[in-house]
Amino acid sequence: MSMKERLHTGELYFPGDEEIMAEKTKRLDRLYEFNMTRPSEFEKRQCLMKEMFAEIGEGCYIEPPFHANFGGGHVHFGKGIYANFNLTVVDDTHIYVGDSTMFGPNVTIATAGHPIQPELRQQGLQYNMPVHIGKNCWIGAGAIILPGISIGDHVVIGAGSVVTKDIPSNVVAVGNPCKVLREINDHDKEYYFKNWKIDYSALE
Repeated sequence: MSMKERLHTGELYFPGDEEIMAEKTKRLDRLYEFNMTRPSEFEKRQCLMKEMFAEIGEGCYIEPPFHANFGGGHVHFGKGIYANFNLTVVDDTHIYVGDSTMFGPNVTIATAGHPIQPELRQQGLQYNMPVHIGKNCWIGAGAIILPGISIGDHVVIGAGSVVTKDIPSNVVAVGNPCKVLREINDHDKEYYFKNWKIDYSALE
């Protein structure tokens, strides 16, 4: 099995492998081009995103700068996803994100890890574990999602959280390490922020 094939198996490999680096460099050139676009070049950005990503649905918006180890080449985005500036995806293996999910600024999604054993780490060895994020989630500013994590649908991850374990659907989860604070409930249908009530008539 080649080093490149090990990217997606969870096995240890050498990330500096010549074949891996050749593909990575090509993808990073495209990422650089995306990050250098002007705000007015919306159509150009959309075209580049379709070339960069493994999958990307309609209506997605990513605010540059966007950072990705493989330039988004292992990222699978559904429809209507919004990412504020400085989204960092360590996409050495696959990252899956469901429709209508939003990312605050400075969010990091990591798939790569290194052995705890010092001698192995000194050799530069790495492993990758995929990340799954459900639909209609809101990942707060500065959150960090670690390798192998799964987050359910309709989840709110609080700003600055470090997600070290899987999070179920329909909850608010916060902290370092990130833990479920509460379920999303009827109160949330009436109030959108503290004592601020939702005026549904104004939204029609």
